[in-house]
Amino acid sequence: MMDAIEANWDARTPVHVASEFYGVGQRDPEFWFAEFEWTDLGSVSGRDVLHLQCHLGTETAAFARRGARTVGLDISGAAVAAARRIAADARLDIEYVRANVFDAVQAVSGRRFDVVYTGKGALVYVPDLDRWARVVAELLRPGGIMYVVEFHPLLAALGLVPAPDEGTDLVLRHDYLAGDGPRRLDSAHSYTDGPPLDGSTVSYEWSHGLGELVTALVGAGLRVTALRETDEVPWPRWRRMTTTQRGWWRLPADEPRIPLMYGLRAAAPAG
Repeated sequence: MMDAIEANWDARTPVHVASEFYGVGQRDPEFWFAEFEWTDLGSVSGRDVLHLQCHLGTETAAFARRGARTVGLDISGAAVAAARRIAADARLDIEYVRANVFDAVQAVSGRRFDVVYTGKGALVYVPDLDRWARVVAELLRPGGIMYVVEFHPLLAALGLVPAPDEGTDLVLRHDYLAGDGPRRLDSAHSYTDGPPLDGSTVSYEWSHGLGELVTALVGAGLRVTALRETDEVPWPRWRRMTTTQRGWWRLPADEPRIPLMYGLRAAAPAG
């Protein structure tokens, strides 16, 4: 299944590089950050930052621009090659490494980091959160911070992309909680604009509830220090969503407020 995921992201990469959704070379990398992220992270200038499952490096670039010594890691060789080109074009000093997230410690030669960052569609491709959390703990320096900012499992259960027959009601279509194994997906199109994929169309995704994530991180020896939920996302998931002042999207004010993304900060023991 991980081989299928890798091949699928290799096929998605050229579509994403050319898409208006990502706006490579045009959209400010800061756009992809929720307002609370930099508050939770603090200054990253002069710090060592590792971005796991970084794809094209859209968020990775923001860390480099803010003065961090930055490494991005992704399973897709095509994505890593594209991220390197994008960073070079922007004259950003970013190291990119191709590896499965479970092999991250070996891939970065045992280095440790002040900040390990991940999210926005990454965790659904992690089949085992307990194992993943142990990898994260091994990547952190004493006192280092793990920061996850992800699409809320409620949004994932509602569906990150519209169903073909979707109406106006919010309808649960997928699991919120883990337990039933992965979903097998087979789609010729990615979530961005652009042409059909030229290559593997099959992928797999795992559901992870917030309780599972918190328990995995605590079990790996980390201490959760912040957990935020927000009703905003960086694209209009439903047509009736309204744009916010900063260019993100939320459901209309006369509808119930539900969490669509979350940010979680956890710290490694100080020593």
